[in-house]
Amino acid sequence: MKVNTESNHFYTTQSGSTPSAATIAASFKSALSAATAEASSPKQSDFTGMTRKEMFDWMNEQIRSGKMSLDESSPFLGMTMKVSVATGQPVDMATDTTRINFIEKARLGIEGARSNNDPDLAKRLQVAIDVMLKQQG
Repeated sequence: MKVNTESNHFYTTQSGSTPSAATIAASFKSALSAATAEASSPKQSDFTGMTRKEMFDWMNEQIRSGKMSLDESSPFLGMTMKVSVATGQPVDMATDTTRINFIEKARLGIEGARSNNDPDLAKRLQVAIDVMLKQQG
């Protein structure tokens, strides 16, 4: 068996020297710190100008991360629904680029729920507004 003792370009820097273990460890620690900071910093969302798909994706991320239960997601899911007046069929959110103010949509929903004497829906929509305002910062 022959052992190759040539330098490997994968482990060399631009100057041609091999980095020390301390340099590699420092680089790794720096990259790990940056990745950890990015993952732990809360991502703010703008609920005053989102597409339905963006809202749907945000809601799913909240559920996946355990920050929201399926029951808590129901008012958000309802806000992502859209039915064409012309056809009576659902409008595909993947192709709908309309930007919506979901906070205002929820406020209008509260007014509608109150006029229909549905305090439970009004309460769930108010909780949704509180969540959106908290996420916006």
